[in-house]
Amino acid sequence: MANIKSAQKRVKIAERNRLRNKSYKSAVRTLMKKFLATVDAHAAQPTPETEKEVQAAMSSAYSKIDKAVKRGVLHANTGARRKARLAKAMKTKVAATAAS
Repeated sequence: MANIKSAQKRVKIAERNRLRNKSYKSAVRTLMKKFLATVDAHAAQPTPETEKEVQAAMSSAYSKIDKAVKRGVLHANTGARRKARLAKAMKTKVAATAAS
């Protein structure tokens, strides 16, 4: 433990920020997994309802990623990379469904 008062304060602030960042990162990962599961479900059985679910899941995942970037939890390039991976996953699954 730090002996200097300012260092003790920095330890408390760092822990608070770590927990806040952890919750954002966890939410981003959860929404990404939910989106990928929705895309798989849509690819297995494409219907207008699953298409709407895919769009809603993508919107919520993009929103959470953008908020994490805005708050400094994720680097801007990391956010862009994750959004690109989601878009690529959707594009490949939908293209595979359309081809078959």
